[in-house]
Amino acid sequence: MSWVFDTLIWKGRNGYIPAIAQSWSFDADKQAFTFNLNPKAKWHDGRPLISEDVVFTLAYFKKHPYHWISVDKVSRAEAKGLHTVIVYLSKPYAPFLPEIGGTMPVLPKHIWEFVENPEMFNTPQAFIGSGPYRFRDFNKARGTYLYEAFADYYQGPPKADRLIYVRSGKPLISLVTGEVDMAAIQADMAEPLRQNGMIVIKDERGWNRKLMINHRKPPFDSRQFRQALAYAINQKEIIDKAHRGFGTRASYGLLSIDHEMYNPDTPAYPYDTDKAVKIIEFLGYRRSPHGFFSQNGRPLTVELLVSNNIIAGQSVADRDGEVIQKQLEAVGIRVDLVNMEQTTMDTKLKQWKFDLAVSGHGGISGDPRILSEMISSRYGAGSVNSARYDENTELNRLLEEQMREMDPEKRKAIVFKIQELYAWDLPAISLYYPESMTAYAPGKGIEWFYTKGGIGKGIPIAQNKISLIN
Repeated sequence: MSWVFDTLIWKGRNGYIPAIAQSWSFDADKQAFTFNLNPKAKWHDGRPLISEDVVFTLAYFKKHPYHWISVDKVSRAEAKGLHTVIVYLSKPYAPFLPEIGGTMPVLPKHIWEFVENPEMFNTPQAFIGSGPYRFRDFNKARGTYLYEAFADYYQGPPKADRLIYVRSGKPLISLVTGEVDMAAIQADMAEPLRQNGMIVIKDERGWNRKLMINHRKPPFDSRQFRQALAYAINQKEIIDKAHRGFGTRASYGLLSIDHEMYNPDTPAYPYDTDKAVKIIEFLGYRRSPHGFFSQNGRPLTVELLVSNNIIAGQSVADRDGEVIQKQLEAVGIRVDLVNMEQTTMDTKLKQWKFDLAVSGHGGISGDPRILSEMISSRYGAGSVNSARYDENTELNRLLEEQMREMDPEKRKAIVFKIQELYAWDLPAISLYYPESMTAYAPGKGIEWFYTKGGIGKGIPIAQNKISLIN
């Protein structure tokens, strides 16, 4: 998407940088953002990109919601001349710049004003954007995408004439043989690739593996039981046994430990099986001679759902579930481990037809809006990775407040408290941050990098278009 459609602003190595807007400002009294557009910006069909296109795009996404962003807090937008746009908010909205400024694709009005059903619009005109590349082809059978450089791009011609995305089940071999120039890799591939002259880059911890908990049913509706689970799970053992030591133990507060608003005083649950057992016994369970708990004659048995992982383009059997199963059974919780297709598991999660499930998502190093999306049902009802937890009124009040607080330091204080409350209630348990790496051939004159906080709203990938246009 970002190759073809530019946004108002973008992220470089050190934060936000100009894109379609060459400058911007915020008027707190008017709750309005002013964007001054680059007069050189143009669409792939040669027509100029002007302020009316931005105004139209905001109105279009109000009429046809786009799941990556929300324009609910935009009351109106005005074009001032050809190259200035003022966007007024109906109420303060702290994630405005990362979400609207840096993620919303600006659409050409002269094309999209005639499109009533965007989901069915897939003619070549649908791919006319203002980004550095034109979309040229998608081969469904081979799974390849082809993009060609837009020579008249307003920030200068891109460094590479063509970008081709190919599907590879063996990225290491594809890189070494020169079949591809860049690929996401597994951590244990890094050293052999370095020895073959490849450059290997590593991302910050912007993705987390986590244990989803059905906190709407017993015994998981008990915070104490969820805390017992946390004490029973040895995060480091999962990393060591399932990932050969490549990974970092996660914070229980959800935000990445690399996040600028990470709270180092977030409650933690160091591995302690004795404490886990005492909590379960306190809740009225008794251990049988076989070592498993039961209550009123009913065994304490839980179902744990897992599915294969997609790592570096390969489907990898999930071993996290096996390790967690052994850890929980070691404290007396019998576990039925069930491996299923990802889509089937997602459906069960969405319908609350599960006990425990191993899942994961990114965005945890980006804007702290991710906290609201991954905790509150109001923001995360459409996501299978969201805890959708509304039992703690104070937590949910703060999740709303952090979305409105425009002062960064005041918002940081709120976000600190959110992490504390979330980690105390544990509606889901973050397990670890896997190591995300990419390798690329140095001979093309392109320096790829991972973007701090991820691109857009926090997507942790190494394909920042700035690598190709600066």
